[in-house]
Amino acid sequence: MPQGVVTVAYIGATILFILALGGLSHPETARRGNLYGMTGMGIALIATIFGVVTDNYTLLILALVIGGTIGLVLAKRVQMTQMPELVAILHSLVGLAAVFVGFATFSDPDMDFVGVEQTIHDIEIYVGILIGAITFSGSVIAFGKLSGKIGGNPLILPARHWLNLSLLLITIWVGSAFVGQSADGGGTFPLLVMTLIALAFGVHMVMAIGGADMPVVVSMLNSYSGWAASATGFMLSNDLLIVTGALVGSSGAILSYIMCRAMNRKFLAVIAGGFGTTSGSSSAASGEDQGEVVPIDTTETAELLKNAKEVMIIPGYGMAVAQAQHIVHEITRKLRDNDINVRFGIHPVAGRMPGHMNVLLAEAKLPYDIVFEMDEINDDFPNIDVSVIIGANDIVNPSALTDPDSPIAGMPVLECWKGDTTIVLKRSMATGYAGVQNPLFFLDNTRMLFGDARESLDKVLADL
Repeated sequence: MPQGVVTVAYIGATILFILALGGLSHPETARRGNLYGMTGMGIALIATIFGVVTDNYTLLILALVIGGTIGLVLAKRVQMTQMPELVAILHSLVGLAAVFVGFATFSDPDMDFVGVEQTIHDIEIYVGILIGAITFSGSVIAFGKLSGKIGGNPLILPARHWLNLSLLLITIWVGSAFVGQSADGGGTFPLLVMTLIALAFGVHMVMAIGGADMPVVVSMLNSYSGWAASATGFMLSNDLLIVTGALVGSSGAILSYIMCRAMNRKFLAVIAGGFGTTSGSSSAASGEDQGEVVPIDTTETAELLKNAKEVMIIPGYGMAVAQAQHIVHEITRKLRDNDINVRFGIHPVAGRMPGHMNVLLAEAKLPYDIVFEMDEINDDFPNIDVSVIIGANDIVNPSALTDPDSPIAGMPVLECWKGDTTIVLKRSMATGYAGVQNPLFFLDNTRMLFGDARESLDKVLADL
């Protein structure tokens, strides 16, 4: 394939990737955005295979078959509740690829740069492996936390900020040693030392982040994986990989910023860790009961819904676990047929990854025009007759606004308690992912509907 055709194909793929990001910014256009992205990636792969690769086609085809098969099997088997950890582990593969490419490029005997070009190339390799190693180990820890294999509470080491600063200074010093030794034909040892430091830093960074910040961590690691891919593009002198990585890296960084702003958090505070601990001094943080809860059954729930004019449904991770989104759609349709105004309130960090609840509701084919972000509907709660909380804890916790000692103090939440009645669907009185007790459950206008959300809502639909 002529080089000119490859260049045109890369430009076309870049345009499609940009259109994909634009499409993914709204649920109504997300499907089209995915199509743009897949088409662009297909064009990029074909152009690279037939226009850039010149040898080792057997190994390449074998790798494509293995990777494609694994991806297909995962796509068929993964449940929506497992999407966050799947995203995290896929980020780790991008980071690992950057590490492997970095070492392979460093060991390539055909690379015969001299002078300034040699220095620039060495820095590209060093930075690429650094970002890739942090992304890999951090994503593996994130996968463990999201899947429950590692506890959600942050691991707070003594003088952890000094430890991070020390690792950074050592990394810079080792980098200068690597560039100097590489010019003389060496550099393998400092490169290995930096890789180990980067792997340790990735582990420490994510272990220090509490459960409530995990959605931000997912978007942050998404950004890291993009920059790792971009660094790989510099190492391989591949313009498309540079651009694609930069698109992913910058969009992930913007998303992380948006989510931090929605949580009233600073990005550096997230990296520093500590959010979502159970060490707060208040009763809300300690998990102690704050009174008696008032239970409700499905028949009473159905009666409240039938007599309401305004209903707000707030989904959380519990809805994903119970796979209750489809029955929620049926209840919504039934209520709307009876001229009851039903809306959905979505918190930016509901679930375990950005947009988790939006994806679930889109899967159940909920109308997009009744799904609202927190900022759009928070002022409407005084006019709501019944709010239905499905498996959410931290995003409807009043202590975030009222208790300065709470671990989630300052985080904006959906203020459902301002409505007439709040119905909370939960399996038990266990705390949420942040490990914080919720005073909402003990308020006079709150009713607790205990049990599996899907089974409970099935009975509510039957009663309706």
